[in-house]
Amino acid sequence: MTASRREILIAGLGAMAVAAIARPTVARAAAPFVQPPLPFAEKDLEPTISARTVGLHYGKHHKGYFDKLNDLVKGSEYETMSLEEVVRASAKREKDRKIFNNAAQAWNHNVYWDVLKPGGPQKPEGVLAEAIEESFGGFDGLKAQILATSDGVFGTGWVWLTKDSNGKLVLRGYQDADNPMAGGKPAILGIDVWEHAYYLDYENRRAQHVAALVDKAINWAVVAERIKA
Repeated sequence: MTASRREILIAGLGAMAVAAIARPTVARAAAPFVQPPLPFAEKDLEPTISARTVGLHYGKHHKGYFDKLNDLVKGSEYETMSLEEVVRASAKREKDRKIFNNAAQAWNHNVYWDVLKPGGPQKPEGVLAEAIEESFGGFDGLKAQILATSDGVFGTGWVWLTKDSNGKLVLRGYQDADNPMAGGKPAILGIDVWEHAYYLDYENRRAQHVAALVDKAINWAVVAERIKA
């Protein structure tokens, strides 16, 4: 007797149900940390920062931190954390210094690229301008303090605009991968003073690079939003 089309369909569905029940449940591994896309074209910061520098900085150095971090956290408690959580947790553990260095540098650069997006005001405005006036005596005072702070960072590191315990804007120099967020402070504006950020364009003239960045490349609307947050 030939089975009807309806009977064949029912039998097929039953077999699929049995297979689904028999299939073992496999826990999904945590997704790797993913480098965000660059929020502008590599050439968009020229002539302040060349396309070649952006390409190497983002495509080699920043990507390298993500790649190394994903290798380091495999099978560890950090694998299921957010990037920010990894930075904060590993900062307190000397044995996890390699994880901190790569996680912090990955996070630092996320913050760095986002504030360089072209299109925003090239000088602080509104509430941000008022806060800068209060803390640094105006934009020129802020720029002078950024240059002085960057000069005080020996070797590799960052200049960060953050807040003190009273909520006043301050500038701090940090060595290597360190940042205010790791210590529970807001990281409002980060300026990378590792040589890979400027050497192709400015050679050893770090101050010239930092001055050009402050004058021409920072999107101060992004900085203002971070202060509100």
